[in-house]
Amino acid sequence: MIEILLVDDESYVTESLAQTIPWKELQIECVYQADSAAKALAVLEEQSVDIVVTDIRMPVMDGLRLIEAIAKRWPHIRCILLTGHSDFDYAKRAIQLQAFDYILKPVVDAEFIASVANAIESLRDEWSEAEKYHRLLHSRKSDITVLRSSLLHDLLLGRKLLNKTITEKAEQYEIKLKVDEFAVMMLIQMGHYFRAMDHHSVALMEFAVGNIAEEVFGGAFEVWHGRAPHDCLALIAQMKEEPHRTIRKRKDYESARRALLEEHAHVLQKHVSNYLKGEISLVITDWFAFPEELPGAYRAGLGAMLLHADEERTVTFLEDRKANAAAGETPSIKSVESLYKPPTLIHLLESKQWDAARVKIEDVMSDLGKARAPRELLYEVFLSVTNAFMYMAHKQGLFIAEIDQAGVDFLLDQNMVHSTDKLRNWSLGMLEKLKAELSAGERYAKSYIVKQVQEIVTGELGRDISVKAIADRVYLHPVYLSKMYKAETGESLGDYIIRMRMDRAHYLLKHTNKKIYEITNELGYQNPQYFSKMFKKFYGMTPNEFRD
Repeated sequence: MIEILLVDDESYVTESLAQTIPWKELQIECVYQADSAAKALAVLEEQSVDIVVTDIRMPVMDGLRLIEAIAKRWPHIRCILLTGHSDFDYAKRAIQLQAFDYILKPVVDAEFIASVANAIESLRDEWSEAEKYHRLLHSRKSDITVLRSSLLHDLLLGRKLLNKTITEKAEQYEIKLKVDEFAVMMLIQMGHYFRAMDHHSVALMEFAVGNIAEEVFGGAFEVWHGRAPHDCLALIAQMKEEPHRTIRKRKDYESARRALLEEHAHVLQKHVSNYLKGEISLVITDWFAFPEELPGAYRAGLGAMLLHADEERTVTFLEDRKANAAAGETPSIKSVESLYKPPTLIHLLESKQWDAARVKIEDVMSDLGKARAPRELLYEVFLSVTNAFMYMAHKQGLFIAEIDQAGVDFLLDQNMVHSTDKLRNWSLGMLEKLKAELSAGERYAKSYIVKQVQEIVTGELGRDISVKAIADRVYLHPVYLSKMYKAETGESLGDYIIRMRMDRAHYLLKHTNKKIYEITNELGYQNPQYFSKMFKKFYGMTPNEFRD
């Protein structure tokens, strides 16, 4: 709804305009009048005015001073000056004050209507651009959230990336952690109150807990948080320079650093309890080199979390568990250590060396059985193997539950670690299911990517979509994506984007009364002339000719 204010100390002028101009045809819903600048400002305080038409010559405050005041307080308002004086100085001053237009008295209706119509079109263009900007801003934030989550999953599950690549991605995704510096990780498990909620509510609660954690720890730490693959939250933290410099001077440096973490952890628990009415437990890992030692820290943290899955509102430091276990050390099993040495299980699965992967798993399970390994070591192997399986499933755009129909809850279902035999049978069974899925999935994977691409294009025609932007969304190189898409569909991706836009344009022109420039904006084109050219190339006529 557009609203206009007419200002003139000669009230018959505004009365005449209010009565004679076809405001409804201009899509103006409300017409206000004022006979002084002071009254005009009072109206502007109360109403959502979009256009002001004001006389220049008025007592006390003239029209030039009025539009100057409007420009400072309401810069979005379009101001049109009305005067009986054809004076260049007025016009020059009006231009300096960025008046939208300048009309001489006596007013010619056609000229007045044209000026107001141009102001309305200018407003609509600005609104459209603002809406598009906010849509793109929201989309960018959503995209960054997805990309940050994907990177976090890959690193936690053991994917090896060059430090240069991680640094570049961290900068792109607004992650402030630094490569090759020490970090600590906190795994946050939601309590029974949260776990009783439906999936959507749990996701909202996790989002809220993550935001609270970022606020609590953000004063002393650079943090990166997100949902971890094993149904918990992960928060990775590095100390900021100033608090780190202060603590480093102390003789009890490590104790002070731990105390700072513990203090923040308890504050987080308190805030979650107060604001979200539920409890959380935290497992805090040892400090590690980021990102090289991140997967090992994640596995160790998960192992402790699994052992304390039913506890509420606890803060567990892994260093305490190690000290308590010192009396009865976990036996060292070489084949378990081989899980982390090249070629790792993830590498064997990625390169489809299924037999070598089976041998590695069987060797580990055989040694575990001979050594009568304690449950804690079974947890470690279980997590290492499931990490590899989850990473491969994630890479194919699948969830592990889609491959394993039995559906294992990795935090709550501890059945797999009751015995080596159960762990062996599940691991080898999952390996066969994964092999079958991926072997048959080469074709499926490409079809899945094509489907993803088509959903992105059809769902976001109004955005400035490009092959590169789409390739980033599906984690492929633009050249590879273009070749693969054409090989699968027989049509280039660029041609598909144009065809979908033209199909949409065809529908909008035929079934709606939207103006050409509105359709241009809706389809993500910046230039109506370019849109018209593309439409003519596609259908053999311009949009106007087609509509006629």
